[in-house]
Amino acid sequence: MVAALVPGSFDPPTNGHLDVIERCANLFDRVLVAVVRNPTKAPMFTSEERIAMLEACTHEWRNVEIGAFSGLLVDYAEQEDMDVIVKGLRAMTDFDYEFQMSQMNRHLSGIVTLFVATKAEYGYLSSSLVKQVAGLGGAIDKLVPPLVAAAIEERVSND
Repeated sequence: MVAALVPGSFDPPTNGHLDVIERCANLFDRVLVAVVRNPTKAPMFTSEERIAMLEACTHEWRNVEIGAFSGLLVDYAEQEDMDVIVKGLRAMTDFDYEFQMSQMNRHLSGIVTLFVATKAEYGYLSSSLVKQVAGLGGAIDKLVPPLVAAAIEERVSND
């Protein structure tokens, strides 16, 4: 059984995130999507809210589970008995950063990172852009799942 760890902030989960998760669900026996708890950032959604959104969006893939962590990714990967880390890449700028991180993770623990290129239609998509578009009143219904769009619109209207 091969287990893959798909980490990220997922603030909010986008259609690009779900594309990578779905492809992992088709490739690996076990997929753990891990929400990073970063106390230095002020996310739009709490880690619990992001976990709930991801659980709702991935419930059809029986081999996908959702978790959360803080601290070193490699420590969490070891704790959860993960074989590989999977990272989605949109552009070369993503690759530069993620390649450096993969080398550090390999140095720290020996774990391998696999890179999955996003589909072309998601190459521009980021959680930050989704929040920016929503904050300025733009349509986000084609960028995120409906339940995520509703949560963002509610959050934006309350701010």
